[in-house]
Amino acid sequence: MKNKILFLFFVLFQLSFSQTKKDTLIAVPKHLAASNKSFSEKKFYESPESESADGGNYMQFDVTIPLRGNKTYDEIDANGNRSDYWFLPDGIVAKFGYGIHYNKWFGIAATSGIDWLGSDKLVAVPLYANFRLSPKVGEETRITLQYGIGKSFAIGRGDLMGTYQKISLGLENTDGISLFVEINNHGYKLRNNIDEVYSISIGIALVSF
Repeated sequence: MKNKILFLFFVLFQLSFSQTKKDTLIAVPKHLAASNKSFSEKKFYESPESESADGGNYMQFDVTIPLRGNKTYDEIDANGNRSDYWFLPDGIVAKFGYGIHYNKWFGIAATSGIDWLGSDKLVAVPLYANFRLSPKVGEETRITLQYGIGKSFAIGRGDLMGTYQKISLGLENTDGISLFVEINNHGYKLRNNIDEVYSISIGIALVSF
């Protein structure tokens, strides 16, 4: 009888030891195993496998060149040089925006900058909300459609301001660099012009997620 009790105690001891060993051999991610924290303090939500890249903040910096039609296209000047360009540069525009995005597909940012339009002799500061939609069309390419709406303030023109709008279409690579074409409107007139100030531009943007 005594031998049976010892044998039963031995079996139970082995089962208990095996169970304890199994519980402690939990697979721990390498970046957590190297931590100085105790096992109970390690946070598994820090594992890369559980991180979510669906949304976050992003920044965008644009530089664009407004264009104007070349009125002397195909004409030959006094020096015998022919004008071969349909469009000529007509200023420079720089903008910076900071906002939030969802999965890099949709974003909204508060944006401002400075516009210099040579032909109109205008320097303006637009302040607007910029909406971007950028679905993937390939492994390394996105089409980026952007629309902005806000206010434009003319510098050195008194209290001249108007509703600013812009729309652009471009291609963006995986490094966040995009080339685009843009049309914008400042919502006010200069001098005796019957048309509001607008421009057509080509530009490059850098987006950082």
